[in-house]
Parts: sequence; structure tokens; C-alpha cells
Amino acid sequence: MKKSTILEIKNLTFGYKSTQLLYNRFDLSISKGEIVSIVGRSGSGKSTLFELITSNLKPISGSIEVKKIASIYQDPYSSFHPTYSIKEQIDDVVDFYSEDELKFLLEKLDLSFDIILSKPHRLSGGQLQRCSILRAILMKPDIVLADEPTSALDNTIALETMQMLVSFLDRFGILMITHDVDLAKWCSDTIIDIEKLGMREY
Repeated sequence: MKKSTILEIKNLTFGYKSTQLLYNRFDLSISKGEIVSIVGRSGSGKSTLFELITSNLKPISGSIEVKKIASIYQDPYSSFHPTYSIKEQIDDVVDFYSEDELKFLLEKLDLSFDIILSKPHRLSGGQLQRCSILRAILMKPDIVLADEPTSALDNTIALETMQMLVSFLDRFGILMITHDVDLAKWCSDTIIDIEKLGMREY
């Protein structure tokens, strides 16, 4: 893996059945500052790729090299525990951050300190998804895996959320799953239509 490369997939082959492959010798390389979007219908294998990258699934063959990962999920309410404050849950997964860094990010993401002291059910979907971005950034990842990060938000808040996320590309690269082709065209350096890879039977 080159120094600037944060994810490198080579010759990835995977299928839930060995005779029916979702990926057949699939290659992908992402560098810091890049956004790559994976588009395609439900069930076409988009989320499977994230499971392979995070080692929750094992490929039949091929290699995946990835640096430090943070994730942003489709449903912001399901990505936080309901009984703890946002800040408590950030502190659980983040080793260290300074008060100045937190203050800067809260301002950048249009969040207040009172918001992150609240429990998730007190926040709107847009606020909670921005908290997801805050948590991801504070983890200091090399790559952010964003799984339909705006699908639970209305159009205006979705655009604002993506603009905020894109503004941090000096810190990491992004691999995003989305069904929104227009969104992918707006922000991506590369778009991979997973259905064009084809589900092949052998």
C-alpha cells in the first residue's frame, strides 16, 4: 500500500454461495481526500463490501488493506445507545481530544455543547447525524465508511450534512454507499455502479 493510500482492495472474490459471486476479482484503491461512492439497488452487495472491509466477512480470495476506519450509519438513532449522552458515547470510543478541537468541530458542525450532553432521543435526525460525523472525526480515521448517511434526512438537511462531511476531506477519504445517484455525482471522485459488476454464476 502506498503512503497516501488508505484502502486497497486487490482481486477480491466473494459470494454467499461459491457458485454465485457478488465480487469477482474486484479492485479498488482510495487515497486521502477522495470520495468513492458505491451505488446500486438494495441487495446488490453494497453493504457486503463494508462488511468485508471491516473484517466481519472473509473473502473467498483476494486482499484488503485498510488503515484506521470510522463509520457513519444510515439511521442515526440506531447508531447511539438510548440511555447515555452523546458525549459519553463519544468518550467511549475516542482516546483523546482537546477542548479546543471539540469547540472547533462543534462550531463547524453547527452543534452546541448542550446538544452533546443530551441523550439521543432529545435530538432531531439532522442533529444526531451531525453527532455521528463529530464522533467519526474525533476518532481520527484515515477512511470513513458512510452507509447511506443522508437517507434518513430531508433533502435540505441531507445536503447540509454532506457539505459538512466533505469539508473535512483534508483529514481522511470517504467510501460511501448511497442509492442517491445525484448525490454521488455531486460529491464523488469515482462512482462504482455495483450492478454493472454483475452477479455471476459459476
